[in-house]
Amino acid sequence: MRAFVHNVVLTIFWMAVTEAFTLGNFLIGFALCFLILLLARPLFDPQSQRYFILAWKLPRFAGLMLWEIVLSSIRVAQAVLSPDMKIKPGIIAYPLQAKSDLEITLLANLITLTPGTLSLDVSSDRKVLYVHGMFVDDPQKVIESTHESLEKAVLEVTR
Repeated sequence: MRAFVHNVVLTIFWMAVTEAFTLGNFLIGFALCFLILLLARPLFDPQSQRYFILAWKLPRFAGLMLWEIVLSSIRVAQAVLSPDMKIKPGIIAYPLQAKSDLEITLLANLITLTPGTLSLDVSSDRKVLYVHGMFVDDPQKVIESTHESLEKAVLEVTR
């Protein structure tokens, strides 16, 4: 986190030097200062290195989430608009690989944000997340799909 604080302080310094306190100037300054800090990366302690790694992973994570939301929205819209409504709702006991409160909460919220799914509860031992889904033809397939997309992305960003 030290690298992030350095980035913000340098950005504020950038805004003061350019005498433009606007959002656009902040974003330009933040990107420029990030690049400068990236070049100075060997000067930081190993824990600050995570900031630079996370800076590349977060946009990928956001893109994946948007993609999942778009795909789910299309699938839900097709089901709702079709005359025979091919849905098979069900509740799945999803085995968690996420361990921390942050990982479990983030995963549960991302599942709920995805149309057609809703996180219901976490077991008391925090090993199972109960999820309601609109399309539960094959529960094992849903579990594998969720693990390969959402949970894997959450773990990649948080660990």
